[in-house]
Amino acid sequence: MAKSNENLRKLLENRALEHAEKTFLFSEADCREWSYSAFDAAVNRTANLLISYDIKKGDVVSLLLPNSAEYVIAYFACFKIGALAGPVNSLLKSEEIEYVTSNSESKLMLINSQFSHLAADSDLPVLPATGGLTSGDRGAGIVPKINFDNEAAATTGFSETLAPVDLDSGDDAIIIYTSGTTGKPKGCLLTHGNLIANARQIVEWLSFSENDRLLSVMPLFHMNAVSVTTMAALYAGASTVVSPKFSASRFWEIIEKYKITSFGSVATMLSMLLQKKDQLTANSNSLRFAMCGSAPVPTEVLKTFEETFDCLVVEGYGLSESTCRSTFNPPDKTRRPGSCGKPIGNEMKVVDDNDNEIPDGELGEIVLRGDNIFKGYFKNPEATAKAFRNGWFHTGDIGYRDADGFFYIADRKSDMIIRGGENIYPREIDEVLYTHPAVAAAAVIGVPDKLYGEEVTAFVVLKNDSAVSEDDLIAFCRRHLADYKCPKTVHFVDDIPKGPTGKLLKRELARLAAESLKVKV
Repeated sequence: MAKSNENLRKLLENRALEHAEKTFLFSEADCREWSYSAFDAAVNRTANLLISYDIKKGDVVSLLLPNSAEYVIAYFACFKIGALAGPVNSLLKSEEIEYVTSNSESKLMLINSQFSHLAADSDLPVLPATGGLTSGDRGAGIVPKINFDNEAAATTGFSETLAPVDLDSGDDAIIIYTSGTTGKPKGCLLTHGNLIANARQIVEWLSFSENDRLLSVMPLFHMNAVSVTTMAALYAGASTVVSPKFSASRFWEIIEKYKITSFGSVATMLSMLLQKKDQLTANSNSLRFAMCGSAPVPTEVLKTFEETFDCLVVEGYGLSESTCRSTFNPPDKTRRPGSCGKPIGNEMKVVDDNDNEIPDGELGEIVLRGDNIFKGYFKNPEATAKAFRNGWFHTGDIGYRDADGFFYIADRKSDMIIRGGENIYPREIDEVLYTHPAVAAAAVIGVPDKLYGEEVTAFVVLKNDSAVSEDDLIAFCRRHLADYKCPKTVHFVDDIPKGPTGKLLKRELARLAAESLKVKV
């Protein structure tokens, strides 16, 4: 076995020895809780369940679960035996889920019954949680499923003793899918060492201790909730509270009940809390600060939130490829609104198109290097080599560093849209629109939105003599794509504006969208 805390199994087992009776995990939905020792035992039972289905080190186990204690247990059950946890975005549609499970070569899926209809082969019966596969259980392209609504029920009879597994910090722990400009998502491989490094960086930068209670209200199919409010809590010997989903009307009650000291969020959540500010009746004195990422927080929203709730907002920046966080503002009054902060442990610089570092204050591409940076894209050496050219991970984000070392994100090199914290890539939506029999050409862009930051809008050229409505095209997209990716509006045009080289003229499309709303760009 590797040395202490160099893999996630040892980290959990060490914390279970050090804090045996301390509560590690609270389930806000049903008031259950697990001490560190009880959580470790539940993880071992679940790991033995996976082993009974012939899951071995290096195999991928897909996780299609709601935010719940079961999700956290499932992650660590995979980690314990060297399997890769494959979180599946529950907002995806069946064909998108089928792509993720197939591309990752998943061997098994832990699924909550509320998502059974989403599984691509939904006619395949869910297997009983008793172990063992028959020859018919795993056919070509079929991922067997285990109902994992309740860990205790699913693992009844399984041992709390787990056989040793040879694990190293460089072993894969998670495969999480991140979209790209080519349209199809890529499997991002994160190692045990990546997760531990990022947890350590977050804990040290934000001064988390065993006295903290972190709220996981962000989706556990994203690395934000996994790294910032789950792994960091474990690393610090602290506690984490899992809530099924964000509710502005119930949020402050949860903060007061569990004495939450910090929570992960996106700008949209802060805006929604401000809209419900008149309903605040609970005490929020335990809060040290709110952590916010995915997209910059409008300065006015940040300022108003801090003044209204007397709660500091600490912005950060990162990607799945950096495990989660690469930067954070300092968790005190020295933080700078509008900045994503300073590097919390990885190296970070701004370069020109030739990868030469450029002076402070000048715009360029942000590149990263460090222990929290992923090892590569699954079975995609070309994309990996391109991302890591000259030894640095190229984020595709445009920004600058000021004279005091604070970084700012100015734009995205790609066409990515960030809607309420969800990354959306226009190419994927374009390709769906092109499959509609009435569509001759299509282009999707993001437009400003007060609540979500950006909203999706599409420009469509119809084929001759074709008649289709805006609602028809939106409904068509919803049959093939997660709802959050689908256009909110569709503009019918005679031609898609392009430059002399065929490049899409996004600014021209943005101008057309603004004109339709009678808003000046």
